Order: sequence, then structure tokens, then C-alpha cells
Amino acid sequence: LVRGTLERTLQAEYWLQAELSEVREAYNGHCYLEFVQKSVNGRDLVAKARGVIWAGMYRLLKPMFERETGRTLSPGLKVLVKVGVTFHELYGYSLTVTDIDPAYTLGDMARRRKEILKQLEEEGVLLLNKELDIPRLPQRVAVISSSTAAGYGDFCHQLKNNPGGFYFYTELFPALMQGDRVEESVLAALDKINSRLESFDVVVIIRGGGATSDLSGFDTYLLAAACAQFPLPVITGIGHERDDTVLDSVAHTRVKTPTAAAEFLIGCMNDAAEELEMLAGRLYGGIRELL
Repeated sequence: LVRGTLERTLQAEYWLQAELSEVREAYNGHCYLEFVQKSVNGRDLVAKARGVIWAGMYRLLKPMFERETGRTLSPGLKVLVKVGVTFHELYGYSLTVTDIDPAYTLGDMARRRKEILKQLEEEGVLLLNKELDIPRLPQRVAVISSSTAAGYGDFCHQLKNNPGGFYFYTELFPALMQGDRVEESVLAALDKINSRLESFDVVVIIRGGGATSDLSGFDTYLLAAACAQFPLPVITGIGHERDDTVLDSVAHTRVKTPTAAAEFLIGCMNDAAEELEMLAGRLYGGIRELL
């Protein structure tokens, strides 16, 4: 009776705005979700419902959503989904997802980034790292990256084999660069570097070589505030070309890839070498003139 009543009184499908509070991929390819709606203050739940994306549909929606947003479906994400309302005598009330609009999620992510940047600006720390001077010879480099990331290897190879033969000292401070522990992992690495500031000229945060999805860890207030106020210049090469993350926005210099981060440091050394050669030429010319 309940199932029949719902089928007769509800439309076949609805567009639903909700926040994901749980996402679970099953071994059979189905994706099980929990949708929630929160009160205005963001603390209290006013609605909750179970949802499912059947395997055949999930194989289509998952890569499309990740390609468009650069994010995986994960708890805390706000989504706009097309659902059918179902009731089963054994499994109860559920929402079956048949479509998802990535533009809605992108808009919410942009809004959250904007709010964080506004808060940092009001606190007067937004541009602090950008105002630091890059040392003339940035040879001592503290690197925050996953030790197994291909981008880390590319970065070190580029520095070691630079055309000018400049010497660079790099030290890795390992961190998780994707997943739900990015923030705490990178913050811990920054703390270790902060205890040895005299040993380094710059900090480089690189992430190339991993999946392009799940960049949410670089869009947090705590990590952005820590980098904005860090006493050494921070260079980011997180390996994505979509919108800048909050971390990119507060860093001293943002480049697209780990290789580009190495090229930036080599460029700084080249500039210093060219100036030194010019000064040496002037000195030589001046001596000849005096003689």
C-alpha cells in the first residue's frame, strides 16, 4: 500500500539538492549514498535519506563527475542529482540516482574557496607569503610530497640535470597528497620544516603523478592560513590546470606541475648567474680602462 501510494502520487523523477554524508562503493559496482539537508546554522540535520546509484549508471556518472569537477563523490560534497523515489517492503525508503549536475558542485566549491580567501583577507594574512623575497640563490629546498609520486622524481631529476650545472640540496618531508588526510599530513610536514628554518631557502609542495580528482585537501582554511603565514616562500606545483586551489592562491608562486616548479628555481639561479657575469664583465672592463 505504501509503495503504491508513492508511485501514484509522486513524479517519476525529481532534481534534489543535498549534501553527501556517506559514500560507499560496493564490490558489485553499486554506489550507496546518504543524503542530508542541514539547518541554516549548518549544525542540525533537518532531513536524511538513503540513496543508490546502480552499477551500470555509476560507471557512466563517476568518470563524468570527476572529469568535470576534479573531485570524487565524497562526504561533505554538495550535489544536485536527479532521483526517483522508491519504497521497498524489505529495504524501505530510498532515492535512486539517474543523473548528476557537476556545475552545481563546482559552484559550491567556488563559493567555499571564496569564503576562505575572504576570511584570510579580513585577518590580514592573505598576501603575507607573496610579500616574501625569493632568495637570490634558492638552492636549499624543502619538498613536501608523497615519496612515491612520479612528480617528485621528475622534480628532483630536473634540478639535478639542469643545463647550468647549478647545485641544489633537496630534502623530502613526506605527506599524503590525496584523500581525507591531506590537510593534517601537509600541516605536520610544515611544522617539521618550521623547526629547521635556517636549513632551507624555499618550500615546494608538489603532487604531480597522482589522480586529478580529490583536491579538497588543498581547499581548507587551516592549510591555507599556515602557508600564507609561513616564514619561507612557498611554491606549489600540484599538477592540475583547473581552477586554483586555496593553497595555490596564498602561495608565493603557483606553477602547474612539479617540473615547472624545478624550472622556476633553475630560472632564479640563471638570473643570478647572468647578473654575476654582467658584473664580472663590468669589473674586467673597468680594470682595463684604469690600466
